Amino acid sequence: MATDAAVSKDGLFIPLIDFSKFLDGDATTRQETAKAILNGFQDAGFIYLKNHPISKETVKHTFAMSANFFAQPLEKKTVLGWTTPQANRGYVAQGREKVSLLEDIAEVEKVRSAVPDLKESFEIGRDDEEGHPNNWPSEEGSITGFKADMKSFFEQCKALHVEVMRAIALGMGFDESFFDHFVDVGDNNLRLLHYPEVKSDIFNTPGQVRAGEHSDYGSITLLFQDNRGGLQVKSPNGTFVDATPMEDTIVVNAGDLLARWSNDTIKSTIHRVVEPPRKEGATYPSRYSIADSYFCNPNFKDLIEVLPGTYATEQEKKYGSINSGDYLVQRLTATY
Repeated sequence: MATDAAVSKDGLFIPLIDFSKFLDGDATTRQETAKAILNGFQDAGFIYLKNHPISKETVKHTFAMSANFFAQPLEKKTVLGWTTPQANRGYVAQGREKVSLLEDIAEVEKVRSAVPDLKESFEIGRDDEEGHPNNWPSEEGSITGFKADMKSFFEQCKALHVEVMRAIALGMGFDESFFDHFVDVGDNNLRLLHYPEVKSDIFNTPGQVRAGEHSDYGSITLLFQDNRGGLQVKSPNGTFVDATPMEDTIVVNAGDLLARWSNDTIKSTIHRVVEPPRKEGATYPSRYSIADSYFCNPNFKDLIEVLPGTYATEQEKKYGSINSGDYLVQRLTATY
């Protein structure tokens, strides 16, 4: 099946996949689409999905509610503050998180102090995890209905995660339900993300970006971009290529646990968020992104072991088994 390109530059080919062909197609079309999705994750680590089941109106409304949340006074957001890697819920003020390729906490702190990421976020987990309640804001004015809207959006993204994992399973030659019991709990994270307005001069500092070079931690990430851009994906040649926003699409990238699960046959590709095209003395407006934000994970209770068919001998296994929840806590501890 010929696949259109969402991005094609400098050795990086990110396919544009019509997801309705997997959801609604006949057996042959579903298999072909699943293979195209798997190939995208194996070659680039990224795909774009069009004709997906989350409506344009829902995405637009969620962006609007996100903007309303971040427009609140800082003191109202601060009382909802992020607490622990185990919970991974609540408000994260600008400068607290530093995404990077580093895992040593002291090294991350050095980089954070020098060039903090220029963003604030609000983290939402599943709303029924015992011992880790979400830090919901008091609802009034423009954020009335915030909790119900975010819970609904969370569930729609959770359902899409299941379907993408079914496509990956089918593409790999498994029964399409292979991953279902690994992702049914919904131990995922909805991140509302805001890049505040900044002067262009701030980017004169070497290494200053809105979000540093990093890979994501879990199975896949669903990224709903606004139209201002800034997301860049590292090409096989080592350059960063713009992942240009495309209307009504979702950018989906594979995370580190999925790469590990697949014995690195699937790529967890480095990416970052940089300044818009340079205009000296300009003020860059706020940028919103609901993802870097819907982070999908295997159930925290599950043991992740290299998948059969991705190695011929035991010596070819690159990774030992690891508990999903433990792995994610380790990575979050270094990030925050």
